[in-house]
Amino acid sequence: MGKKEAEDRIEKLKQVINYHRYLYHVQDRQEISDDALDSLKKELKDLEDDFPEFITPDSPTQRVGGESLESFKKVTHRVPMLSIEDIFSDDELKEWEVYLKKFIPESQINYFVEPKVDGFAITLVYQGGFLKLGATRGNSRVGENVTQNIKTIESVPLRIGLHLHSGRSNLVPESAGRKIKELTAVGRMEIRGEVYMEKRDFEEFNKMLENKGEKSFANPRNLAAGSIRQLDSRLAASRPLKFFAYDIVSEVGLETHGQEHEVMALLGFKTDNGRACRNLAEVSEYYREIMEKREDFSFQIDGVVVSVNNNQLFEKLGTIGKSPRGIRAFKFPPREAVTEIKDIILQVGRTGAVTPVALLEPVAIDGVVISRATLHNEDEIRRLHVKIGDTVVVNRQGKKIQDAEGLPFLRQQTGET
Repeated sequence: MGKKEAEDRIEKLKQVINYHRYLYHVQDRQEISDDALDSLKKELKDLEDDFPEFITPDSPTQRVGGESLESFKKVTHRVPMLSIEDIFSDDELKEWEVYLKKFIPESQINYFVEPKVDGFAITLVYQGGFLKLGATRGNSRVGENVTQNIKTIESVPLRIGLHLHSGRSNLVPESAGRKIKELTAVGRMEIRGEVYMEKRDFEEFNKMLENKGEKSFANPRNLAAGSIRQLDSRLAASRPLKFFAYDIVSEVGLETHGQEHEVMALLGFKTDNGRACRNLAEVSEYYREIMEKREDFSFQIDGVVVSVNNNQLFEKLGTIGKSPRGIRAFKFPPREAVTEIKDIILQVGRTGAVTPVALLEPVAIDGVVISRATLHNEDEIRRLHVKIGDTVVVNRQGKKIQDAEGLPFLRQQTGET
């Protein structure tokens, strides 16, 4: 095969592989089998081995983990990666709007609401359309360069441009479309989002660790964060991480945050369209709708993010401390809470089995008051040194795990209040 023929074939293979990567890892569907895709990837790798001068930064072969780093380099964020202040009730939601109107009294406020993915915050910088940098939040102003690990995540495009396959380019205002095309051709564009792991993948990964006699992770977020901060990118590559985009940092002339979600989908990112809400009543309705079906999501969510939808108003509101005024995380009721064991009794079941039961200082979890919890078997009680007067974490989901501070988890007794 001649050079020109090889160059053309490499370019064609990259386009086809990236198309199917986008379908599978962003749109959750596929048109060809895994074996067929693997065959295309092998052909590309073989051609690039023979003609290395045609390897480009956006080639699918560049996702493979490389050599270990000694340490992560520090990165100063051009725009700080601020945190989001939490609220927990409709009353707090209303108080927030009253607070906002002190700064923009004459403005009509509408909102954009989206599920809050419980992941690990990352910012991506693209230069001329190519992924140049992936960095952690750090202290909001200075993070760590984790680019090599980010490149192993299939749902992170190595190259972006308004040329993908969603068929929604008509939703981008013409002036913004021109600016985005300019930035993805020769300029700098920054996208932020969450690295996360789906619940099924997390459970399978933990089972694999347990089978090997290794310590499992408490939750998907901890595993995602730990994976991104591995100095050996081959470890990150071996873990089923995904990326969910939620913000365009670069100024591209979009009027609303909702439009930003449309553009991120057109650029090739996995994102959630969320919902534009005209008032707080619609925000609360969306919150309850998402809370009722939270278990249907393939990934963990712990609330919804409510933003002032108008980008100009959002910027005008500014920030206070480390949080923008125009955004709040409306969190779901907690599923874990700390309480105290007041007594331990023995409960005899219908089969004659005897089960230790902890009587607890009543505590509200996920909208239910819990005052009793079954303990595990005797060996487990001794291992955790569970006794009257202990401070414990009660978890309604029935997972027998150990938290980071060593407090024993108890299993909630269904139906007990």
